[in-house]
Amino acid sequence: MKKHNYFVYIVTNYNRSTLYIGVSNSLTRRITEHYNGLIDGFSKRYNCKYLVLYEHFFDVRLAIAREKQIKKWSRKKKDELINKFNPEWKFLNESLASIETIYEK
Repeated sequence: MKKHNYFVYIVTNYNRSTLYIGVSNSLTRRITEHYNGLIDGFSKRYNCKYLVLYEHFFDVRLAIAREKQIKKWSRKKKDELINKFNPEWKFLNESLASIETIYEK
C-alpha cells in the first residue's frame, strides 16, 4: 500500500518580512507554483516564494490541523519554529527534489 505524503510549509519573501503557511501533497509542485507566481492571493501579493520550513505528514487531517495551528500563532512563535528547523533561514527551494525523495520510500 502506497503511503500518502503531505507537507505543511512556510514560505517567505526575499527580505523575510512576510510569512505564508500552506499545506500540499506535493511540496515541489506547490513551491514551484509559489515561486513562479501561479497562485493568486496572499503569497503572490507579498512575493512569498522562498521555502524556509516544512513538516511531513502521512495523514492529511493531521497536516491540515497543523497548518491551522501554526496560522493562529504569533509571528514571534512562527519565527521560533523556523529558527529551530532552519536557524540561518536558508531558502530551501533548491533542495526540493531531495526533500520529497526522502519521503517516497
